This record gives sequence, structure tokens and C-alpha cells, in this order.
Amino acid sequence: MKKTAAAKYEFTRYQIFVVAILALTQFTVVLDFMVMSPLGDMLMKSMSIKPSQFALAVSCYAFSAGFAGLLTAGFADSFDRKKLLMFFYIGFIVGTLFCGLTTSYPMLIAARIVTGLFGGVIGSISMAIVADLFPLQERGRVMGFMQMGFGASQVLGIPISLYLANVWRWQTPFLMIVGLATITWLVILFKLKPITQHLLIKNNKNALTHLWHTFSKKRYRIGFLSTAFLSIGGFMMMPWGSAFSINNLHITQQQLPVLFMVGGISTLLIMPLVGKLSDKIDKFKLFAAASIWMIIVVLIYTNLTPVPFWIAMMMNILMMIGIMSRMVPSMALTSALPEMQDRGAFMSINSSLQQIAGGLAAAIGGMVVVQKTKTSPLEHYNELGLIVIAISIVGIYLVYRVSQLIKSSLVIVPLQIKKEALAETI
Repeated sequence: MKKTAAAKYEFTRYQIFVVAILALTQFTVVLDFMVMSPLGDMLMKSMSIKPSQFALAVSCYAFSAGFAGLLTAGFADSFDRKKLLMFFYIGFIVGTLFCGLTTSYPMLIAARIVTGLFGGVIGSISMAIVADLFPLQERGRVMGFMQMGFGASQVLGIPISLYLANVWRWQTPFLMIVGLATITWLVILFKLKPITQHLLIKNNKNALTHLWHTFSKKRYRIGFLSTAFLSIGGFMMMPWGSAFSINNLHITQQQLPVLFMVGGISTLLIMPLVGKLSDKIDKFKLFAAASIWMIIVVLIYTNLTPVPFWIAMMMNILMMIGIMSRMVPSMALTSALPEMQDRGAFMSINSSLQQIAGGLAAAIGGMVVVQKTKTSPLEHYNELGLIVIAISIVGIYLVYRVSQLIKSSLVIVPLQIKKEALAETI
């Protein structure tokens, strides 16, 4: 019996396994990157490093991940996706192991670079696997499950990591990630089937040339620029979350896991609500309102002095509402920019530039923020907030440009179809 368009697609047991293993892979990679921020204060005190040095440790991961994404985009479709995933995932595990064994700042920098080179590519490989194994009408549902790795890292991964770090040492969370990732890698080795259907399609195009042509299109560059500014605004404050909470707001190390867990729970609750809202109202209007919301919260938060713990939690929730409410509509708008034949290259460039912009933001933040001693408050954090506000205002304009480009293309395409239909009748 022929299925109707409304018929619900049922996943096979193997497809459910693929979604679960890719989500777990995503969880370990996201946690490895996200855990650096809550460990920031502990790490700076343990290694006696300055905020600018910690910023470099954060940004070198993002820089190497971004460049690795651009470099591998040209040959990613030339190999079995299972083998490609296993190769980069084992490199990620080795890099994370080095992070857990490091005893000096130079070792930490080297370990983060290695981890970024391999970990930064895993997300794009996972997305390619999803595109190969799931029909178009079900990919959104699959992507939604996979993106839960971000929220899960906030709700489960970071609190557990901070607890282990408080009990033992700051390197312990990385060793925990290595253990979980090693088990995941072995499951992939024995259970995931080869993914080689794309190798049957002959492609005479030079992938690197295609990437360059994609980057050279003006309308795409506006999308890339908007993504970069959003990443810069988001990553500029993130690395200093734990240091500011402990040294400026006087949150204890024991309260810190709860603070991040509450932020993670709010993320899981906010994301689906914002997703539904962005499909009902104009996406740019939602983005602009969320940006104004975030600007107000940033202005208040970066000027806070020691406050009760419940106020710090409330401000953290309000911040997450602003960040998530900006992310969903902006991603939806940007993903609508590329034409079908450019979509893969566009997403690859966009993802890499997002990583590089995040690394640049962390480096700039490290040059602005100052801490005189290990326990003294962070200075110039409010100035960093003003920079983020200025970048957010520019981001509103760039996303407006993206929105206008999409609306104009939606008008042009139907007109072209009407002209072609008219020409056929003459």
C-alpha cells in the first residue's frame, strides 16, 4: 500500500541505534568543549595562569576545529563515513586523554589543539550520516534528538564533571569523557554498518573549488558574517562564567554545579518553545526581541556585585532565554539562504567560521578581562559586556539583511515559475 504524505515514518531498530550512538558521540564532544568554562576558575588557580592565557586555551580548540572543518570538507565525501567517524573520534579521544594527563600550560595548549583538530569535524560527519540514512521528511526529528547532546551536557555532564573536579582535580572530567568516548568508539566499531552509498555517485567537481565559489557569493557572505557576529557575541563572555560567579558574585565551588545544571534545564525547556514560536511569527522579529532582551540582561549581569545565590541563578536563566531565543530563529534564517546545490558547502563553511569566530571572541575577552590575583574579582568585565552589546546590535542588522534576502528570493522564485509557465503556453 502506498504511503500518503501524512503517513508517519517509523524508525527501524537499527536507525534508532544510529540516532542514539550519534547523540552520545555528540554529547562527549560538546561536553569536552563546554566543560572548559566551568573549570576556568579552578584551572587558572591550579596552573597560576592569567585570564588571557586561559582564553588562549579555549580559543586554540575553536581555531583548530574551524580550520580542520575547512580542510576536511574537500575530501569528506571520498571515504566510508563509518571509517571517517572512527578515525576522527579516536583522535578526539587521544586529545582529550592528553588534557586529562597534562601537568603544564604548554601541554594543555597542545592537547586542546589536537582535540580541536579531530573533535571539530565529528559534528559534520554525523550530519552527513543522518542525511544518508534518513529520509528528508524525518531528518528534523533526528537532528532534534542529536541536538539534545548540548542540553544534556549542561544538565548532566557539567554538574557531574564539576563534582569530580571538586573531589579530585580539574583533569578528572576529561578522563571521564575518555572512558565514555572509548566505550562509544567500540560500539561504533562493532555495531555501526559501513556507510558507502555516496561513493557510488560519481562527482567530477573539485570540492575545494566548489567551496570557494560558495564563499564568493555575496548573499552567502552576509549569512556567514551574521553567524560570525553571533558567535563572537556568545563566546566572548562564556569562558569567564565560573571565574566571575566565584570571584565577583561569591558563588562557592559547591554551588557552581547547581548553577550550571539550572541553566541546562532551562535550555531544554526553552528550545522547543522557541522553536514552535519561530514557526508562528516572523523569525527576524523574534530574533530582534530576543537580542534586546539579552542586551538588557548582559548590561545588568556584567555589573553585578556579590548577590544571593537565587539571584545569580535567576540571572543565569534570563541569560539563557535570551541566547536560545536568538539562536533558533537565526539558525533557521541562515539555513534558508543557500540553494540546494550549495547547501553542503555552505553549511561546512558556516560551521567552520562559527568555530573560528568563537575562538577569536575568547581571545579578545582574554585581552579585556584582568584578574590581579588568583582570588581577586575579575576587572573590566562590565566593559566586555558593552562590547558584546555593540556586537549584538550589529548582529541585529546583519540578520535583518539575511531576512530580507530570503523574503526577496521567496518573491522572485514564484514570479520565475509563472513566467516559465506562461512561456510554455505561448
